[in-house]
Amino acid sequence: MTDPVIAAVEALPPLRDIIARFQLSARKSLGQNFLFDLNLTRRIARAAGNLDEGTCIEVGPGPGGLTRALLLEGARKVIAIERDRRSIEALQDLVAAADGRLEIIEADAMDVDLTTLGEAPRRVIANLPYNVGTPMLLSWLKRAEAFESFTLMFQKEVAERIAAAPSTPHYGRLSIAARWRAEIFQLFDIPARAFTPAPKITSQVVRLKPRPKPLAEADPDLLEQVTAAAFSQRRKMLRASLKNYGGADFLEAIGIDPTARPETLTVEEFCAMARAVAARH
Repeated sequence: MTDPVIAAVEALPPLRDIIARFQLSARKSLGQNFLFDLNLTRRIARAAGNLDEGTCIEVGPGPGGLTRALLLEGARKVIAIERDRRSIEALQDLVAAADGRLEIIEADAMDVDLTTLGEAPRRVIANLPYNVGTPMLLSWLKRAEAFESFTLMFQKEVAERIAAAPSTPHYGRLSIAARWRAEIFQLFDIPARAFTPAPKITSQVVRLKPRPKPLAEADPDLLEQVTAAAFSQRRKMLRASLKNYGGADFLEAIGIDPTARPETLTVEEFCAMARAVAARH
């Protein structure tokens, strides 16, 4: 027997008709690029796993392409955060079709504590605005244990930085912050031509699975401090970039080669540096 919500969503007008009806031109100031291809949005929804329990949290639904896909893939509850009043009005028919499974919150997602939304397990599934995607992810990772997973679309260059391993070109501060709290899976690319308007870059969908506990013990603020210091002079040896922490003596005391460069260190070694800084205080 067909799910009545799925049938109601399938009966809605095409997204392009919704765009025209509500004059939803994408706004650059909001980082908007609309994805119409339902095959692609449903692929993103499926990548998030089993959606029939807990809550799916979407950031920036726009006209509702991914939102529709989540409902069509059986999401029990979707909470979408949108600050564009035009999009909120355009989503009302979808809210009605979802029959209680879709809730819209009018807000800037940077101001919303996602850990308070809906019931666990919570999954964040979103085509993030390019201009705020990284700070959003970093803020969510600070409370990673509150989420079951993050299935997110970034510009490909950012996705590569998130997933990068030590001793690879893209490894850096973002890689360490992400790897410390989650396992990371690069899933698939989405070409620029799939979006309206088409950006100048390829996008990539990434899935982050929070670890039961961080990869190694460290104070998050101190970990960020030593990581920032180390990568502030990426091409220099650590003894130079970390001279304010004690340089070679500081590094040798915790078993790290002072002549190493930051991109060669593991997340665990950066955590050891953070613990050594904490021990001084």
